[in-house]
Amino acid sequence: MRNFIRKLSLYFSAGALGGLTNSAAIWLAGMTGLTTYLQVKIAPAWTLPWLYPRIVWGGIWGLIFLLPVAKSRVFARGVLLSLGPTLVQLFWVFPFKAHAGYLGFELGYLTPLLVFLFNAIWGITAALWIR
Repeated sequence: MRNFIRKLSLYFSAGALGGLTNSAAIWLAGMTGLTTYLQVKIAPAWTLPWLYPRIVWGGIWGLIFLLPVAKSRVFARGVLLSLGPTLVQLFWVFPFKAHAGYLGFELGYLTPLLVFLFNAIWGITAALWIR
């Protein structure tokens, strides 16, 4: 039981660190004008109300690393498991919470690609931390 609780703690903290890294990447892309250049309307301000839930949800999503998927391949595992939050963002958050349409197309046509890349950063960071 103690080992399981340690795993939960490790995976949550890995996911939270991934959430921080993901948030920094999104913020930098917006701040440097990359998202504007790609015609995607994502350029958040670095504020605690924006950052806090992203770190907490990153930690919660980190528990997906309990699944025994490609444990020996860090990058593949991180990218594969990042598909969970990516699909939720594209098919639940954007259309129903952010009112940005399915796949976030109302924010720009490259939004799904950016969401995939930013969430891959989350997944790879978490996988590296776990390793």
